[in-house]
Amino acid sequence: MNPWRGVADLPREVWALAATTFVNRVGTMVIPFLVLYLTGPLGFSSALAGAIVGVFGAASIVAAPISGRLADRFGATRVMGSSLVLSAAVLALYPFVRGVAPVIAATVLFAAVSEAYRPASLSAVSQAAGAEQRKAAFALNRLAINLGMSVGPALGGFLAAWSYTALFWVDGASSLAAAALLAWVPVRTTKSEAGGAAPAAAGPSRSPLLGEAWRDRRLLYFLLASLPALVVFFQLTAALPLFLVRDLGYTAAFYGALFTLNTLIIVVLEVPLNVAMADWRAGRQLALGAALVALGFGGMALTRGRAGIAVTVVVWTFGEMVLLPAMAAYVGEIAPEHRSGEYMGLFTMTFGFALVLAPPIGTFLLDRFGGGVLWPAMLGLGLASAALLTRVAAPAHSR
Repeated sequence: MNPWRGVADLPREVWALAATTFVNRVGTMVIPFLVLYLTGPLGFSSALAGAIVGVFGAASIVAAPISGRLADRFGATRVMGSSLVLSAAVLALYPFVRGVAPVIAATVLFAAVSEAYRPASLSAVSQAAGAEQRKAAFALNRLAINLGMSVGPALGGFLAAWSYTALFWVDGASSLAAAALLAWVPVRTTKSEAGGAAPAAAGPSRSPLLGEAWRDRRLLYFLLASLPALVVFFQLTAALPLFLVRDLGYTAAFYGALFTLNTLIIVVLEVPLNVAMADWRAGRQLALGAALVALGFGGMALTRGRAGIAVTVVVWTFGEMVLLPAMAAYVGEIAPEHRSGEYMGLFTMTFGFALVLAPPIGTFLLDRFGGGVLWPAMLGLGLASAALLTRVAAPAHSR
């Protein structure tokens, strides 16, 4: 059986959404170089630049649930298109902003409009794919992200060496190109996309920001159970580079090569792997993914050589490929009709919290106790998450 056949059978709308995400990600180059821009041309201190990047992360956490609710109200693809166009406008103006307060304001605005894309995109993919195809659809979406990100930062490095203004403008141009593609190949994901706003959820909403989803115990349990595994996973950009470069003496190039290894495995295997696991029970796949992430990062306590480190990357990469598409698919499955944006907003917000929590936790353990404590602690945290995820409530149609 051809493992890619399940992808070929995905709806046209899923492919269009993946193409839009790919074009957008090919141009994603400002965020990886934002600290260098702030400390270089603008002359900000490293501490101030780091704080401004932190402001971006905080703003994205707030933007996620708002974007999800807007997607339910006005349609996911409308929010995606608006996010892309507004991002292009902000990126065109950002290089001309000077002064600490104006730069912070521009950064908050950029986070708000650009990060609105994520929950709306996840909602659109969830709605466009049937229940049996969601894992494959989200795997295809991640393939588009990884292929795009394999190009964007590399191109951004060349542009940054020539002109930071060009870096911002090319990123903005890619957003406009993605918006044009989305408009040229219209994607209809729900009846609300064709006929206006989705009907409001029954009952009063107690939170204008989070809506009704925060009262779904299945969703809240799932998100809380997933959070420890995500904190472990995001040590990839938190404690791991410090451990490899500062403590073990490897070069930054070696650390970058691990990203290449990770991306190559994902590009080749993630889609067929998730097609093969399409019939797996949600708790089983989620727990396996979290356990592999835990074992991969925990394995750093046992190795110091290049080959051994590469093996740990392979292990947690398989965990990433199993866990992340299953997470998005699970949220899509339990979300009521016309509220998938709201659910995806909380899902995306959980990733934001993990990104905020991972660096201080990882760097504190590494600086205070060293890798001999950090990596076993990550192993325990990830395995605890795996145990909790085995108990997630199954969607009604699960086998």
